[in-house]
This record gives sequence, structure tokens and C-alpha cells, in this order.
Amino acid sequence: MNKIEHIGIAVNSLEKSIDVYQKLLNTDCYKTELVVSELVNTAFFKTGENKVELLEGTAPESAIAKFIEKKGEGIHHIAFAVDDILAEMERLKQEGFVLLNEQPKKGADNKMVCFVHPKDTNGVLIELCQEIKWI
Repeated sequence: MNKIEHIGIAVNSLEKSIDVYQKLLNTDCYKTELVVSELVNTAFFKTGENKVELLEGTAPESAIAKFIEKKGEGIHHIAFAVDDILAEMERLKQEGFVLLNEQPKKGADNKMVCFVHPKDTNGVLIELCQEIKWI
């Protein structure tokens, strides 16, 4: 794993939260994106080398809506950048970690992603992210 790629924060209202984080971080939201497959709207902020992703569920059955219902708004996951997501997934499986998906899937911000079950990581949902390279 190379670095923390972003911190994901679950929110009830993307519209209200974008305003809060623009003021807090003193920077504009650089991108919003609907990820239909995950039933989530996202908004991204960059501050220095770091990124923050806000996540709003678009349906009651979305993972984000369920998370907020159970735990309230707050930190949802920490994402780490990797060079080779397939190799990293295999390494983690060999180390005994449970992955939440067997294959990487298309995520927000031009990334292929995979999640590691929080029961194996002291309650923290971990996301692996690999930039999709366009030829």
C-alpha cells in the first residue's frame, strides 16, 4: 500500500455537507459523482496531498444509508492507494483477511476498488484503490 488515498465520510445530505467542508477545509469541492452501482453520491475535496470523500446514499438499501442508520454520520472508511489491486487483494487473502468483493469494481474518482471486511481490521472499513489508466 502506497499512501492514504482518501478518507470517506458518510453524510445525510451532500448539499449541506459540501458547504460545511468547503468552509472547514477552505477549499472548493473539486468533483461530485454518482456511483449508480453503489447507490451513492460522492463529493471530493483536496487539501494538500490529502483527499476527503463525502458519501450520501441514494436509496435506503445503500451501504451508506444503512451505515448512517446504524452508526450516524461520520467516518465510513479509509482508502489506500495501491499499484496493483489484484496483487494486493491476493496478498491480503493469503494473510487471512476477508475481502468484501472477489473482484475489483469501478468506484468513484476513476478508481478500481475493493473493500476489506472491518471485522479483520479492528472495526475500520479499508478500501483499496487503483487509478484506472487510460491508454
